[in-house]
Amino acid sequence: MTAIENRFPAVEPTSGRPVLDGAATTRCRRRIHLDHDPEAASSPRAMPDPALEQRRADAAAHRERIGARLAADLTDDWCEIPADLPVAERVEATAKAVAAGARLIWRAALPTDRAAGRRGSPELLVRVLGGGYVPVIVVHHRITDPGTGALTTTLDRPWPQHAALDERRKVRSQPRDLLRLAHLNRMLHAAGWAAAPHLKHGDHGGVIGLDADVVVWHDLRAGHWPGGRSTLAEYDARFADRMAVATAAATGAPALAEPSRITECRRCPWWPTCEAALERAEDVSLVVRGELAGVLREVGVGTVSALAALDPTAAPPVDVPGLPFADLVALARARRRGLAVVRRVAEVDVPRADIEVDVDMESFGEAGAYLWGALLRHPGGRLPGDEPDGYRAFATWEPVPTQDEARSFAEFWTWLSAVRARAAATGRTFAAYCYNEQAENRWLLASATRFAGLPGIPTVGEVEEFIAHPGWIDLFAVVSEWFLCAHGKGLKRIAPAAGFTWRDPEAGGENSMRWYRGAVGMDGAPPDPRQRERLLAYNADDVHATQALREWMTSPAVKQVPLAADL
Repeated sequence: MTAIENRFPAVEPTSGRPVLDGAATTRCRRRIHLDHDPEAASSPRAMPDPALEQRRADAAAHRERIGARLAADLTDDWCEIPADLPVAERVEATAKAVAAGARLIWRAALPTDRAAGRRGSPELLVRVLGGGYVPVIVVHHRITDPGTGALTTTLDRPWPQHAALDERRKVRSQPRDLLRLAHLNRMLHAAGWAAAPHLKHGDHGGVIGLDADVVVWHDLRAGHWPGGRSTLAEYDARFADRMAVATAAATGAPALAEPSRITECRRCPWWPTCEAALERAEDVSLVVRGELAGVLREVGVGTVSALAALDPTAAPPVDVPGLPFADLVALARARRRGLAVVRRVAEVDVPRADIEVDVDMESFGEAGAYLWGALLRHPGGRLPGDEPDGYRAFATWEPVPTQDEARSFAEFWTWLSAVRARAAATGRTFAAYCYNEQAENRWLLASATRFAGLPGIPTVGEVEEFIAHPGWIDLFAVVSEWFLCAHGKGLKRIAPAAGFTWRDPEAGGENSMRWYRGAVGMDGAPPDPRQRERLLAYNADDVHATQALREWMTSPAVKQVPLAADL
């Protein structure tokens, strides 16, 4: 369940509207309420997230790089609004550029739409054939995947009339980008600067992503949403709802959004306030997130206790997608007893092998994979000629993306392939383990694709064979099959049940991003070897954690974990 999927009822906005930006349409409704409730000003909030602030700074730097590149390539058509002007003067300068018919307006500032309650600006306004403008936004995430069908133009021709179907790229789903473009479309119409809707590209919008190789164009009238709704129709419904929520909060009317735990809560500044309210109410969303929590409340199962009291063998009171209904009841009972982990079955089955390798990859966002860590073990006993047990790191300390990734990845793959070959040649079984294979598989395939043909780089087919082999084992899937986890199934959550702890008290994916910046000197300072050592220790602990987890699950100690059926 994501914030984008957070359901909302059909409500109409009221008078006295606040002013919202486009991001409001993808935010949790309760967050919108708290953002606009004067009485919430003194409520507890989370401390500022350094990782989030860094991502914002990276995104801003990315936008500036794109602007400089476009300005150099499109000098004759370029109009740039100075960044250091006050907002009102930037709006005035943009209006003058629009009146003059500028073909491209960088750093355009749109007038706030007070009547509708909208604020926001694109990175670029593009004048289309027939007059008027469409928005282009610059984002710090990937917007395409290998494939076909995206509508793109090159960066040196950023006009939608030049767009063609791309034979090498398909659109990656990014709902927040589409909804932001729709928000800007409505603001352009309110300002009188929009292209006429009857024009072929009048309701288009463009996106330049992290790869900065093309502009991807979207027809905001196309039916990309459930039920065949257009982006504009989806946006209008969401914006009306969020405006109603904000208005009720601002005016002291009955709240239209109450707390409910969803995925967005992990990074929301209001989580301490919502968590306290949910704990006081023992709300069912503490066990069952998302839409299902709302459906259960509707039938009177609004608390953890109410869910725990249900008969797990009876028919569920509502349709329950995903986990079996008995598991939901067991999770509620586990939470009430303070149990982080319970067994779903009496006997836990985990594949083991004579030679085992635990693998963990570290990437820097979507820029690249800079470290492949591997822990080698010989549970079946070592033979003469076997490599010694222990941790190995295959890293590049050049800032990613870099061609040096090819070297480090090739070294990792060559080593892993040699261990596999040694097992086969000596008649022994082999298994490699990771925790949640989605990330590792993505970068295995991406590395094989990006660096195809370079020394030591496997073919995509070889990588696909490895991924599909039963000896490549995702321990996250094993945990999901055999255990119920009341507080989540992340490795940092489940490994302590096996008695494992990380040496670094700040170990975590978000912090590793900050350490990496220092390790490679990304912010202008000299590379810090201490941060490199910190990352290597963090990665080594991750692979030792999967080893500890696997060995715990196949030991008698696992029988000490309560059985769900016994709760």
